[in-house]
Amino acid sequence: MSPEIVVYSRPDCHLCAEAMAELRALQGELGFNLTERDIDRDEALQRAYFERIPVVALDGDELFEYFIDEALLRERLESRP
Repeated sequence: MSPEIVVYSRPDCHLCAEAMAELRALQGELGFNLTERDIDRDEALQRAYFERIPVVALDGDELFEYFIDEALLRERLESRP
């Protein structure tokens, strides 16, 4: 099964747009599914992530806030069981 990456974001967030662009550029090479979740559409997500966006989660585990560490992402994807 392919790894699942979810980006918690909101519209008009430049850091969110940058994170999504970076992940889309890596997606073909690293082979993960990518989903973007708009926190403004869900009250619980908005409370959880309001000032921390973007938050990037891999298979449900939060990895990054604000910026992506590509080396760490590669390491985590390679070490998946």
